[in-house]
Amino acid sequence: MTQKIPVTRFNSILARTPSRSITAGLRAVDMGDPSYEGVIAEHRAYVTALEAAGCTVTVLPALEDFPDSVFVEDPALVFTEGAIVLRPGAPTRRHEAGFMAPVLAEHFEMVLHLPGTGFADGGDILRTADKVMIGLSARTNAEGAEALQGCLKALGHASEIVTTPKGVLHFKSDCSLLAEDTVLSTARLAASGVFGDLRTLLVPEGEEEAANALRVNDVVLVGADFPRTIEMLMQAGYAVVPLATQEIRKVDAGLSCMSLRWFAA
Repeated sequence: MTQKIPVTRFNSILARTPSRSITAGLRAVDMGDPSYEGVIAEHRAYVTALEAAGCTVTVLPALEDFPDSVFVEDPALVFTEGAIVLRPGAPTRRHEAGFMAPVLAEHFEMVLHLPGTGFADGGDILRTADKVMIGLSARTNAEGAEALQGCLKALGHASEIVTTPKGVLHFKSDCSLLAEDTVLSTARLAASGVFGDLRTLLVPEGEEEAANALRVNDVVLVGADFPRTIEMLMQAGYAVVPLATQEIRKVDAGLSCMSLRWFAA
């Protein structure tokens, strides 16, 4: 019998160099334009941390026509079994998927494309040990979520459509998987009951953005600006790697959205 690969175990990662146009990236709250030099420095540290965690990282070239293209997780999903090319919800990001599709074909034998006209962002997708959760949001609608369920079934994954809290950009803006049985979440998302029997650690009030952490093998990447969350995770026994995100956060970045991660068997 083939041993099941833990969902937090990865050895292969795709990332993309930030474009100079990222200073014009989308944002829900205007905190000013990010510094391109600052974004580049933060992105390099991010890639270095992924490599240190034991992964081979392929960094794709920048796409200057697409300010938000550094967020490679939104136009695609990847699994050991194959990849899915999505249709991002933001109109200015729709064509990013076309640039991602040939890259995925180089790494996966099976590459599916989201059918129909609905849209779905990878930032709304949380994989747990037994299913894939699809959060409805301003970037993922019901038609796209239902179409995605069909693609996931073809790859052998069960799925569930859930609701993202009002005013939250992506489902994973408010949560991340820490272990097979544990999620990190904001209080507002956990209160909805979407996580069922999963153990839930709540980020401290005022550090809601810290919920978008990233578990990669033996470490958890967390924004360095969230000291109480970092302390909580360390006390819970996790090896935490704090990363600077001061600039990239100005364009709605989270740690999960800047990479596509899978275990290449």
